[in-house]
Amino acid sequence: MLPRLDIQDHIKTPEDQVRYLEAALEDGDPEGTAIALGDIAKARGVTNIAKEAGLSRETIYKAFKPGGNPTLETLTKTVKVLGLRLTAVAA
Repeated sequence: MLPRLDIQDHIKTPEDQVRYLEAALEDGDPEGTAIALGDIAKARGVTNIAKEAGLSRETIYKAFKPGGNPTLETLTKTVKVLGLRLTAVAA
């Protein structure tokens, strides 16, 4: 049996987190992108991220889990607190 991969062990630095999010965005799957943002929030501490974003911890966990569907407001607040910026480029 293969050991379970814990992404938190691999996205400890902001640079690693940005690369992880870029890969999720490149894949083009909205759920994968949301999960990646949730993983980054967990790596940095959901309690602090939620507090700074003016959201509850439950909102962060719920929005950025598999099957979650973050609102644009939750997404933008979380991304801002994470010190990230989502940008658009021509495909």
